[in-house]
Amino acid sequence: MKVDPPPGGFEGPIKRSVTIAGHQTSISLEPIFWDALEAAAEVRSLPLNALIAAIDHARITGEDPPNLASAIRTWLLAELNRP
Repeated sequence: MKVDPPPGGFEGPIKRSVTIAGHQTSISLEPIFWDALEAAAEVRSLPLNALIAAIDHARITGEDPPNLASAIRTWLLAELNRP
């Protein structure tokens, strides 16, 4: 089986600073995830920081919360698969 790279190729994570509940933190995500997250925020008419804060809030209420970057990736994939 042959697997082709995504358009633009494979890219490593990019670290960005965001503010969640008044506190700055850094998140490392691959550019494709940053693009998808920005699009999701735009569709919801939310600032990027507000969407990240909402994902973080949902994450920390879980029994065994993953790190924030993992929660964002998981949330984005679930959103893509939502009917």
